[in-house]
Amino acid sequence: QVQLVESGGGLVQAGGSLRLSCAASGRTDRTFAMGWFRQAPGKEREFVAALSWSGSNYDYADSVKGRFTISRDDTKNTVNLQMNSLKHEDTAVYYCAAGRTWFQRRLGSAYDYWGQGTQVTVSS
Repeated sequence: QVQLVESGGGLVQAGGSLRLSCAASGRTDRTFAMGWFRQAPGKEREFVAALSWSGSNYDYADSVKGRFTISRDDTKNTVNLQMNSLKHEDTAVYYCAAGRTWFQRRLGSAYDYWGQGTQVTVSS
């Protein structure tokens, strides 16, 4: 079992920044990928970014590439999502997820564990 707890969401103006954190605990030794997904009202959940547990591989959705950065803090066992130049369309509930494979990392079905989500609201 892996437990994930997100934090750092909130309300920000367009063009601003937020930093989300995902604290992982439990059997993280079996985790090979950490991902961030988001779901806006009335829309399907979508992939945002992923990081291999080793920290050597990254992947970003085209819509956030160049604005968002995913990283891992080994000392705190957290995975962070730095979000800059936020747009109104970034408004969503953001979820952290842990999976056992790097392959198919853009698919939610590839992840075994999910956090409870944190709301990000970007005012235009």
